[in-house]
Amino acid sequence: MIDELLNLVEEHEQWRGRKCLNMIPSENVMSPAVRSLLSSDLGHRYTSKEGFYMGTRFIDEIEQYGEELAKNLFECKTADLRPLSGHVANLIILACFTQPNDTILCVSPDNGGYPGIWRHGLSRLLKLRTVGFPFSKEARNIKVEEARNLILQKKPKMVVFGASIFLFPHPMKELTEAMDEVGAHVGYDGSHVLGLIAGGKFQDPLREGAHALYGSTHKTFFGPQGGIILADREHDENIQKRVHPEFVDNAHWNRIAALTLALAEMKTYGKQYARQVVQDAQTLAKALAEQGFPIACPQLGYTQSHQLLLDYGGFKQGGAIAKKLEKANIIVDRGVRLGVCEATRRGMKEDEMRRIAVLMERVIVDGENPHRVKEDVMKLAEEFQEIEYRFK
Repeated sequence: MIDELLNLVEEHEQWRGRKCLNMIPSENVMSPAVRSLLSSDLGHRYTSKEGFYMGTRFIDEIEQYGEELAKNLFECKTADLRPLSGHVANLIILACFTQPNDTILCVSPDNGGYPGIWRHGLSRLLKLRTVGFPFSKEARNIKVEEARNLILQKKPKMVVFGASIFLFPHPMKELTEAMDEVGAHVGYDGSHVLGLIAGGKFQDPLREGAHALYGSTHKTFFGPQGGIILADREHDENIQKRVHPEFVDNAHWNRIAALTLALAEMKTYGKQYARQVVQDAQTLAKALAEQGFPIACPQLGYTQSHQLLLDYGGFKQGGAIAKKLEKANIIVDRGVRLGVCEATRRGMKEDEMRRIAVLMERVIVDGENPHRVKEDVMKLAEEFQEIEYRFK
């Protein structure tokens, strides 16, 4: 049993780490130094802001250092590194600023919004009413005038920007006046684009009207799996009073140490990294479009984020495409969102994006045997095993 477990982990490491091109937009890779902190002694320990546990002085310093780094990087008043995931960060924000029967306005899953806060997710748990933003599928974005009118009509207690399919910045500034008029709390789920925000390449939610920026720390942001909340002073007071013990007890201090180092890496290399991510995504989108793939939003330059979308019209056909690509060791999801954040972290640039487009063309357009294409995929993956944008 033990040998079987260890063998499974090793096989996974070899396959996904060395032999595949990972194009899933919700995944990334940590640097070796960040990854090593996850197995430190911190993973065994507890601390608490109330001082219940002894022997915590180094843990407490690490947390404080991480919070200061996050505040500096995102230019915010307060930061909380304790949420265990982006989903938990969403739960904390919604629970802190809404009451049962309140209305929240967000992007619906039908338009690429995060299902975790919709009607069968956290909104059902918290007994919230959900209303979807008026949305243009052609532009993959919120319709400003219709959204402004809807805010004034529905008077949502909370407005949530951000999405799972997230190609372009959301029009926050254009809706600020309406949100202020109805007294809405404004959240921005930056799970997918947090690294781009840190690198100054997407949008700046906390300067564009958001009271809180929050989400996952392992997508375009190249930290460990987990969550973070960044907020203005007024909203943070409510958050700090409730995070512990309502939503997080032991916050996994090995993860917080690893996140702190990732914050330092992002502070040093984030602008360079984010710029390359967007260039890579746009290059890949253009190359695939030239080869006949149905890339969304050609009229808008395809994307301004790490994602591009193959518009096959749903999970059924998208799932078939994903399975074919997996046979060639090209890993995507059933929505056929393609993300370049991990490829960029491994040092790939525009030339490699064009190579990836050719490999995908061979499988999907030309119908070549995926097992033949896999040999070339593995050769390309093997060329880029070094993690870039990190302290060496």
